Amino acid sequence: GRVRDRQLVPFESRAQINQGALSGKKLELLWVDDPLDAFFLHIQGSGRVILDDGSVTRVSYDGQNGHSYVSVGRKLVDYGEMKREEVSMQSIRSWLKTHPEKAEKLLETNPSYIFFHELPVLNPETGPLGAHGVSLAPGRSLAVDNTFLALGVPLWLDTTEPAVGMAGSFDHGRPLRRLVIAQDTGGAIQGPVRGDFFWGFGEDAEHKAGLMNQPGRYFLLLPKSIDPMARAREKDQ
Repeated sequence: GRVRDRQLVPFESRAQINQGALSGKKLELLWVDDPLDAFFLHIQGSGRVILDDGSVTRVSYDGQNGHSYVSVGRKLVDYGEMKREEVSMQSIRSWLKTHPEKAEKLLETNPSYIFFHELPVLNPETGPLGAHGVSLAPGRSLAVDNTFLALGVPLWLDTTEPAVGMAGSFDHGRPLRRLVIAQDTGGAIQGPVRGDFFWGFGEDAEHKAGLMNQPGRYFLLLPKSIDPMARAREKDQ
C-alpha cells in the first residue's frame, strides 16, 4: 500500500489499473496476447512467458496492490452461473471465453493486482522463483500463508491428486503423500491449512493445477528444540 494523510491505504484496484491509472509510468514488463492468461498468471504469482522469437523469460512475484483477493470462481457460484463443485481453472476460463461481454467485469470483482519482476531462464528445468528466493521444484514446492508458516520449513503432505477431467473432485484420484517445502506464497493463499502444490510446467501440469481442489492435511516437521507456537504468541502480544 501507500501512506496518504498518515494512513496506509491500498494502491489502485484492478479496475482502476485496467482503466489506465498507471499509464505513462513505464512500469510495463511485457505485453501478452491473451488477457485471460495474464489474469491467471496473477493468480499463480509467477510463471514463464514465451516471446515472439521463441525465447522464454520468467516473471516472479514482486508485490501486490494491497487489496484483498476475491475469488472469481466464488463470484460465479454466487451469481448462479455454476455450482461450487464445478469450479476449476478450466471451467472459469471456459465461462470467460463463452461470455466475453461479461469477462472484464467479472475479473474486476477481484481488486487484487500482482506486480512482477522479470528473471532470466538460466536452467529450463528449474521452476519460477518463489517468495523464498529459490526456484520452485515441481512436485516438491508448496505455497502457504506465511503469516502462519515460515518459508523454508519442511512439511509432510497427505492429500490426493484430482481426478483427470473432473472439477471439484474431492474423493477421487491417487494418493499424494510426500515431503514438500514451503517456498512460496500468494494473495489467494489465506489461512493456516491452505496450500498450493506446484505441479510444474506444460499442459498436463496446468490441467492438474486447474483441477486441484482437494482436502488434505500437512504436518510441520521441526526439531524438538523449536517452539512451533512462538510466532502465534508474539502476534497476540
